[in-house]
Amino acid sequence: MLAVGGGSAGKCRMIRLTRLNNSPLIVNSDLVKFVEQSPDTVITLVNGEKILVREKAEEVLNRIVEFRRSVLQGAALITDHIPAMAAPPDREPATPNLEAER
Repeated sequence: MLAVGGGSAGKCRMIRLTRLNNSPLIVNSDLVKFVEQSPDTVITLVNGEKILVREKAEEVLNRIVEFRRSVLQGAALITDHIPAMAAPPDREPATPNLEAER
């Protein structure tokens, strides 16, 4: 399932933006290389493609950060349920029993 949004954290997988002609655009934030403001916002993707959007550079950045946070929060929730990946419980360090080894 692929959820899209610029809205609630935990549900967005890509960021929703608006082209200069008001048509909606959904961008994979992992492909964003640069975001420039001059005067229109220009997004340069890793493949060199440039996209002009209505949102200000700061708003694009906020949406990318929100996306990354949601991914990291989801990863934390997943690893908490896997015993080998969960943080170890606090316990006293083991002290070797040299007498038992002889």
